[in-house]
Order: sequence, then C-alpha cells, then structure tokens
Amino acid sequence: MMADGTIDIQRADAQQRVRALRERVGSLDDEAIDLILRDARSHYAWTDRPVSDEMLRTLYDIVINGPTSMNTCPARFVFVRSETAKTRLAKAMKPANVAKMMGAPVTAIVAWDPEYWKRLDLLFPHDDRKPLFDGKPDYAHDTAFRNSTLQGAYLMIGARAMGLDVGAMSGFANAVVDKEFFAESGWKSNFLCNLGYADETALFQKLPRFAFEDICEVL
Repeated sequence: MMADGTIDIQRADAQQRVRALRERVGSLDDEAIDLILRDARSHYAWTDRPVSDEMLRTLYDIVINGPTSMNTCPARFVFVRSETAKTRLAKAMKPANVAKMMGAPVTAIVAWDPEYWKRLDLLFPHDDRKPLFDGKPDYAHDTAFRNSTLQGAYLMIGARAMGLDVGAMSGFANAVVDKEFFAESGWKSNFLCNLGYADETALFQKLPRFAFEDICEVL
C-alpha cells in the first residue's frame, strides 16, 4: 500500500496531466478518424515491407495505456514473425487463413493470462483487489476474456494510428495455439491479428453497416 501523502501527490499530478492534454488536443480531426476506423479496412494480403522490433515496442507502449477493469491488464502478446514460428502457428489455422498469416510480416497472438489477478499488487497498488478473484474462476475468466479482447482492439487501433494495417482472424483452433505456444506459461489465446503494410489489391468492396436507428437507443 502507498502512503496517503504519496497517493494525494500522484492524484494531483494525474488530474493536471489530463487537464493539460484536453487543452492541447481537444479531439482528432476527420482524417485521423478515417485512418483508425471510418475508412480503415481489414486486410488479407501484404507487402514484404518489414515491421521492426522498435515499432512493436512502440505499439505495445500505446496499447498498454488503454483502460481495463481495475487496471488488470490481462492480455499477453506474442508477435509471430520468424518462418519457424509461423510454421508452428499454421498448424492451428483453418486452410483459408494460412496464406493470410504466412504472408503477413507479423501475426500477433492476443492471449490472456489466467493468473493475471495475482499481479494486482503491482497494477492496483492502492487497494487489495485480489480477493475478488481468488477462488472465483468464473469471474476471473470473464474479466480476463473481456479485457484482453479490449486490449486486442487497442492493438488494432494503435497499429492503424502508427500507419500499419491490420487483419484480425478468429479462424483457428485455440487449443492448438495454446498447446504449441503456451504449454509452459498457461496463457490462453483469444484471437490473432496480422500486422504490416497491406497489398490493397486483395480488397473487395466495404460491406454494409447498420444505421444508428437500427441498433441504437437513446433512453
């Protein structure tokens, strides 16, 4: 536990940082929003332009700042880049997805650690939240899966913000990935995401989306 005085200082600093950020950046412009979501596309083919270790570290530094419940940060990331690692990952893929994965410069395995809550003394130091999870496997699982999925979405948006293209995939056998990559750590795979610089000639037309009135309510 932190001393009360330390907490007060840190809270005041955090509040000032948010005020300064809002003064500096009120919102993203339309072009930035187009890049990360509105006009962004899921990609299926890739150029051979590499993604460096430095870029992956920068991407992680962006992703890890996204909010999670109680700052649990349950996601774990394996960046599959070498031919050897890709061959291992291909064992789990549905046939239609093998070429997409093999052609991408990097494929991120977005996973989660079942024992994430044991690190809450580091991640949530001002209050002991571990008893909320200890002996409650269903609650621990739901929190991990939900929040690792969120962190995977942060990965996709962060990558696009950096100028990378992404292509998320769920067409694989989780059990095979877990056996091949996480037999020792006990981590559990959630989904895969290809990262790199896309060959846009593989794109087809953008598919329809629901209108606001179709699926939203304001009460």
